[in-house]
Amino acid sequence: MTVNTKSSSENGAGCSQLEDEFIRRHHRHDVKENQCSSSLVKHIKAPVHLVWSLVRRFDEPQKYKPFISRCTVQGDLEIGSVREVNVKSGLPATTSTERLDLLDDVEHILSMRIVGGDHRLKNYSSTVTVHPEVINERPGTLIIESYVVDVPEGNTKDETCYFVEALIKCNLKSLADVCERLAVQDSTEPIDRT
Repeated sequence: MTVNTKSSSENGAGCSQLEDEFIRRHHRHDVKENQCSSSLVKHIKAPVHLVWSLVRRFDEPQKYKPFISRCTVQGDLEIGSVREVNVKSGLPATTSTERLDLLDDVEHILSMRIVGGDHRLKNYSSTVTVHPEVINERPGTLIIESYVVDVPEGNTKDETCYFVEALIKCNLKSLADVCERLAVQDSTEPIDRT
């Protein structure tokens, strides 16, 4: 059962009943005393298949995550795969070693955990779910990302959550920008009927 979890959306208005249901169903973390956790929600004006096509690429997070400069995966893209991520300068890290815990193409769920690297995100794990929705009478996507992480010595839970949430919000905004740009290109490109 998740303890000490808060939910937020990009407009700060809280979560809808449907969002809360998805969080209850897919975003449960076993939060220990020295850890913090939360769930973030983003609405993207692009269809689920397009958003999921980027999110599911555990081997290419740099396609939408602006703080990643390079990623190499050991083995095939399957549960247990490990990726080595190089972080761009400006963050208090240079590398992160991450393990793929779940990749469900039917339910659109990706879970991963950090297993090494030179950063302060110890015992970090996250779950991302992607859900179809209608935005302005067009196909859209509701994406939810939750995490749990140790609070580093010398930091408070609030400080740790603030830092992690800032990174996630930046990644989700970048994902939305990329997907919405691709969705506009998709809808304006002529359809080849041959």
